[in-house]
Amino acid sequence: MTLRILGNCVDSRKYTTIRPIYKRANNFNVLNNKHLDFFNSLLEKEEIQTKDLDSYNTDWMKKYKGQSKLVLKPKEASKISEILRYCNMEKLAVVPQGGNTGLVGGSVPAFDEIILSTKNINKIIAFDKTNGAIVCEAGCILQTLDEYVQENGFIVPLDLGAKGGNVSTNAGGLRLMRYGSLKGSVLGLEAILADGAILSNLNTMRKDNTVIGYDLNQLFIGSEGTLGFITKVSLLCVPKPKLTRSICSEILSAAFEFWDEHSMELTLKNAKLHSPLAGLHKFYVLIETSGSDSDHDQSKLDKLMNEGFSKEIVQDGIMAQDVSQIKNIWSYREFIPEACSREGSMLKYDISLPQSKLYSIVEQFTSEYLMHDYSPDLISTIEPLVYNYVAENGGSISGEHGIGIMKVNYLQYAKSPSSIKLMKKSKEYA
Repeated sequence: MTLRILGNCVDSRKYTTIRPIYKRANNFNVLNNKHLDFFNSLLEKEEIQTKDLDSYNTDWMKKYKGQSKLVLKPKEASKISEILRYCNMEKLAVVPQGGNTGLVGGSVPAFDEIILSTKNINKIIAFDKTNGAIVCEAGCILQTLDEYVQENGFIVPLDLGAKGGNVSTNAGGLRLMRYGSLKGSVLGLEAILADGAILSNLNTMRKDNTVIGYDLNQLFIGSEGTLGFITKVSLLCVPKPKLTRSICSEILSAAFEFWDEHSMELTLKNAKLHSPLAGLHKFYVLIETSGSDSDHDQSKLDKLMNEGFSKEIVQDGIMAQDVSQIKNIWSYREFIPEACSREGSMLKYDISLPQSKLYSIVEQFTSEYLMHDYSPDLISTIEPLVYNYVAENGGSISGEHGIGIMKVNYLQYAKSPSSIKLMKKSKEYA
């Protein structure tokens, strides 16, 4: 197999190795001039990059850094097939990379793997305005896709602050409460296996029971590139709501976002924004609604707000009146990751917990462990405790971004030994 090997965790500030997770597998070859000659014969000049690779080698959190000497950005699926076939034959390790906005090191090299980027496969291929099915290449940016379908009266049932890669991580995003995760919206896909074989199932039908019990599409969604390289996707979009409001609704929730006063404080400081409410509050909730009757929805919004005030659940609130105000309110939520990163080193674990335990983990760990500077020793102490807490309270060690390099050693907190064994077997057969 050529797809994905795992490696070292590095310091988020200096990129120096903290501790090895795995050793480089000795059955993989090192890139040489013969290999470069092949890639140069197959690809155009702009599809190959051998210099200025820091942005490709380094993850968004600046926590993991690989040593790849080559980035390939093919424009066609057929070229990707030839690349993987050749790498498989020559025993060259490959790491697929999309937007490289993940938080767990899943899209950067662990060692010196060749980076195979989706950057140049970014076209919208077809859109069926009758049923809302769109077919696009895997490198198509989510924001571009959403803008395209909105012009035709639809929206993509997924929204991420990063606007980047989604299918290989089974992203949930800001519209998850209403539309669920991506698994339910993918109608079909095209993927290329490690030996170069092309698996094509770009179906756009909602009902298709020809898979004899095995839904191969679902195997690739969330597999983080370990089973193959996704090149095309057919996605079911939903009709654009006639009325969209932000801040507080009832049963028509399209998105529900929650953050604390520390996040808001950093956002106001680093984004140079003014607080939308008077003073700072312990918690903030943003609710976006999608409806069709303005008077009906306004009545529900007023009722919810009044009930919140009367029960002293809500201290203050505002309601967006137009699209400009909606975007302004969302900016507070979407800037939080960048605002935190500007303060220096930070810990992000992308976990999910039952609502009753949602914030208790923050309170517990901030009271027991306070980190002013990046400390590998402290990190190695905290991480097992975090994932153990999640497991004991019925949560998940990954809510959005997958496993990557960061969490591969902690799968036992989320999956049974038999499940992990089956996943490894599936990887061997891919």
